[in-house]
Amino acid sequence: MDGGAGSSGLAKSAAVKLSEMGERTKKLGTAIKDPRQQRRIILVIVCVALLLDNMLYMVIVPIIPDYLADLESEQSEHVHVVMHPNTSANSTSQDNSNKDNLDLQIGVLFASKAILQLLVNPLSGTFIDRVGYDIPLLIGLTVMFVSTCIFAFAENYATLFVARSLQGLGSAFADTSGIAMIADKYTEEAERSRALGIALAFISFGSLVAPPFGGVLYEFVGKRVPFIVLASICLADGFLLLTVIKPFSNRTRENMPVGTPIYRLMIDPYIAVVAGALTVCNIPLAFLEPTIANWMETTMHSSQWEMGLTWLPAFFPHVLGVYITVKLAAKHPNLQWFYGALGMVIIGASSCTVPACKTFGQLIAPLCGICFGIALVDTALLPTLAFLVDVRHVSVYGSVYAIADISYSVAYAMGPIVAGQIVHNHGFVQLNLGMGLINVLYAPALLLLRNVCQMKPSHSERDNLLEEAPQGLYDTIKMEERRAKKKGYSSAGNCLSVDENGFDPFRAQRSLSEESSGPEYT
Repeated sequence: MDGGAGSSGLAKSAAVKLSEMGERTKKLGTAIKDPRQQRRIILVIVCVALLLDNMLYMVIVPIIPDYLADLESEQSEHVHVVMHPNTSANSTSQDNSNKDNLDLQIGVLFASKAILQLLVNPLSGTFIDRVGYDIPLLIGLTVMFVSTCIFAFAENYATLFVARSLQGLGSAFADTSGIAMIADKYTEEAERSRALGIALAFISFGSLVAPPFGGVLYEFVGKRVPFIVLASICLADGFLLLTVIKPFSNRTRENMPVGTPIYRLMIDPYIAVVAGALTVCNIPLAFLEPTIANWMETTMHSSQWEMGLTWLPAFFPHVLGVYITVKLAAKHPNLQWFYGALGMVIIGASSCTVPACKTFGQLIAPLCGICFGIALVDTALLPTLAFLVDVRHVSVYGSVYAIADISYSVAYAMGPIVAGQIVHNHGFVQLNLGMGLINVLYAPALLLLRNVCQMKPSHSERDNLLEEAPQGLYDTIKMEERRAKKKGYSSAGNCLSVDENGFDPFRAQRSLSEESSGPEYT
């Protein structure tokens, strides 16, 4: 009898638990269907993807040089024993040759990701504009997962090179589609700036925390563990993407308009200015990452932990810069160009200060200044790209953020190869002065964007489609917000949209919106 009562109680308890799980699942399903909750989940998915990509980019910094040095040492010792079993002649010249060869291998390996990303981005941007944002994001996460697994088990340079190149392929899809998806889901400029700012904070955190993360795990548990951890997170993020967005069940993208071709976006003068600023502002970071450790060891006699933690303090001013820019942009959206120009001046001044530092403590200040300035530029100009597409082209964002990704890739493709040559031929001081001068001289070019806020939004083919029926990838929120915009205010907050009398001087140009660069200033 007691056994029967106990089993009955267990059955009731199990039934209650199943019921509670069913209720939670139902609530989760309802939350996923709610547009506001769905875009928050999408923001989480994209931020995790960006975090992973940048951790994968930087986690190899403390691992690969040491690992390749061990491989090179084993190979050279084996060759030397086989060919010269009883002599050690010319060992010094051989060591120097091996070191030069190792430096070249490391530089090429580090740059291969950005180079392939640079080559693939024009194609990935067009692909994203054609099929939507969800499938390319899933493709990117899948390729990143494969490349991470290859990194974990690679045991020679060729395999590491393949893994690094595959990472660039995955980034070209994941980064571009992720940022474009945020721009698409958050149509109000204040919300868009805030969401992109959160994404940038994850990018910064991934880049800056990855070296100590990889270095500590590599030191204590070996090369494979950091990559296995990142691969597991990547797999979980992909599963969440499949659960929330269900990319293969969504076919409404077939009814969406075709975005402006990437080559036409590239020749838009305003987009070109923004892309140039994104490249120039990231040059100091891209060029210092592969060179500053050797300079610190030579001039400061820094320890390994100091070199490993060089960039970690800069995470906090970067997040501060994102926060300040988002707040200022919400109050004064017409000054986005000024925030970007100010950031470039701060980057330039900080870069010129780096060579004057004599201790690790002194070096932290200019590095924090560089990351703070980059936060100002990125947070101000990434939303500006989406706004420029809204007012001058078709509101599809794959290609324009592929251009932004190309801008970053140019800087990071040159960094590991070009920076070392500049330091070798001209010196570390000249490298920093040159980078600082370029940033300061480019800042006035952002004056061209000072009247962007006064542009009129174009009523593209996509707006007309959204008036008919909200469905699928581009949901009800998009239609509601765009209808509100047409009633008298633009997506830039205080910016002028249409005349009070309803007269639209650009109506004649709308029929040419697919062949021209769009409306001019009001």
